[in-house]
Amino acid sequence: MLFDGVCNLCSSTVQFIIRHDPQGWFRFASLQSETGQRLLRHHGIPTEGAGFDSVVVIEGGKVWLESDAAFHILYRLGGVWRILALLWFVPKRLRDRAYRLVAENRYRLLGRLEQCIAPTPELRKRFLDAA
Repeated sequence: MLFDGVCNLCSSTVQFIIRHDPQGWFRFASLQSETGQRLLRHHGIPTEGAGFDSVVVIEGGKVWLESDAAFHILYRLGGVWRILALLWFVPKRLRDRAYRLVAENRYRLLGRLEQCIAPTPELRKRFLDAA
């Protein structure tokens, strides 16, 4: 999962996923990192502009962006979170519009970090650019 490393909302989301993913299925890299930039280029995703407004999930060569990525995360977390993933059936145009509204206002709503979060030593293996 690629995320905006200086976004409080995104960093909180990463922490939420870590808490609810005890199997360690998800691995993380910030969009701004060398690893994140390389993965974006490899998958043909712009490395600036709109790409920084979206969480990116890459699994087996398939890429999910915007609301699709959010719902894929919920689905992969399983349990009660998989129930919320049923909202995936809301038309994509509406889901993505809501997603973009939050993404475009995330710094104003929850602030911005000075630098990317630093994983604890026990979580370093979950971060692709901190190993």
